[in-house]
Amino acid sequence: MTLTGKMLIGQHAITGNSAAIRAINPATDLPLEPAYPGGSGEHVEQACALARAAFDSYHATSLATRARFLDTMADEIEALGDELIERAVAESGLPRPRILGERGRTCQQLRTFARTVRAGEWLDVRVDPALPERQPLPRSDLRQRQVALGPVAVFGASNFPLAFSVAGGDTASALAAGCPVIVKAHSAHPGTSELVGRAVARAVEKSELHPGVFSLLFGSGREVGIALVSDPRIKAVGFTGSRSGGMALCKAAQARREPIPVYAEMSSINPVVLFPAALQARGEALAQGFVTSLTQGAGQFCTNPGLVIARQGPALERFISVAADLVQRSPAQTMLTPGIFQAYESGIGSLLEHAHAQPVAVGLKREAPNQCQTHLFVTRAEDFLADTALQAEVFGAAALIVQCADDEQIRQVIEFLEGQLTATLHLDDADVEAARALLPTLERKAGRLLVNGWPTGVEVCDAMVHGGPFPATSDPRTTSVGTAAIQRFLRPVCYQDFPDTLLPAALKHSNPLQLRRLLDGQREA
Repeated sequence: MTLTGKMLIGQHAITGNSAAIRAINPATDLPLEPAYPGGSGEHVEQACALARAAFDSYHATSLATRARFLDTMADEIEALGDELIERAVAESGLPRPRILGERGRTCQQLRTFARTVRAGEWLDVRVDPALPERQPLPRSDLRQRQVALGPVAVFGASNFPLAFSVAGGDTASALAAGCPVIVKAHSAHPGTSELVGRAVARAVEKSELHPGVFSLLFGSGREVGIALVSDPRIKAVGFTGSRSGGMALCKAAQARREPIPVYAEMSSINPVVLFPAALQARGEALAQGFVTSLTQGAGQFCTNPGLVIARQGPALERFISVAADLVQRSPAQTMLTPGIFQAYESGIGSLLEHAHAQPVAVGLKREAPNQCQTHLFVTRAEDFLADTALQAEVFGAAALIVQCADDEQIRQVIEFLEGQLTATLHLDDADVEAARALLPTLERKAGRLLVNGWPTGVEVCDAMVHGGPFPATSDPRTTSVGTAAIQRFLRPVCYQDFPDTLLPAALKHSNPLQLRRLLDGQREA
């Protein structure tokens, strides 16, 4: 399949008329063909008008039709074969096995949401039948279901060219909810985005859906993105990226005549607490697991363990010694883009200049462009508590170890933290009560709590939460991974005293969809 450098507005391939973006192979620092001219306000207008025209018919599709569409998207992405894998490798610098795994995750997400749509429980049907004889006042017949919000703008992420991009979790969950989607592709991987976008467009056509169900735009800078969020036909936004980018979108969304939700995943350093008994019993193994997680994918995961918190003493000193040795032997790795590499170097530079961040280990030297060296730093709890700059995220393979005098100081450090995606506890039986004392604080600080594991690796399933208090996300009530992500793009509607012939299928008296409804306060079998 030949890449065209064109956007997709519905089923039409359109050449942009503003500044072009061009992917850079981060492993070679060389540009890739073709160039992708960016869209303009006119293209945003066209895509939004088409999405609005598609909304009424798309969100009224049957559960079976929508589920088949999601399955067809997965089939079409897999049908791209090696062309997709090779382009994603070239645009991201990620190894082929990682991209293969990410393609599998992307297609799994789509099929998982297809299963979710078919089950229909996300409709959250609630029925309170009429009670005409009730005294002192009768009750009307009341029936509630969840309906789609409307067209959604999705922004592709830099660190997952497939799983958090054109057909990633935000797109999958919005389409599952019944919302047309307009994707603004990330400028780091436009070719990958075009290939996947065309696969989605084929799935739209094969499913005989309105062409406005999906569009794909390109654009350098923030012009196209801000125009999308500001358009009155867009009803919600999905974003994964920097805090500055997420906050710019939140500001634009709140400045509208009709403010809309922005579900932005932005910043997290994912603290790891090492409890004394666990540290004493298996400090070396913990150090190995920590460095493996820290350096995975050059540290370019939003769940990367960037902060370790533990009581000072010989056991922590041994942990630091083993971790430092492993870091010093860790090879430099290619980062996703020259810009991300430069930001990493800037963040490391700030820590190296900080009076209270002591460098204890640096990885092997770079041998190619845009390669990051792993860095490990140590600080004291009182110094960490005195300066918020020490908890700034450095996106990449860098971490800070905070040495605490006692359990109370550990609690103070955790209380001092901003909101996080994850918090990890490594403990043995003797540590359980100390961990229990920290749980209320940890629950307030993070969306996912782990015991004796590592935060890198996010399972796509029903129970997963990939979210957390600000600045981990802009809305701590939601998740961007897992089937509960569909709830972001829904709202409840109540139907009062409707004749059965006018009720949607999910609310009809005969329950033709065989849903487990909440009927007069009792869950149906």
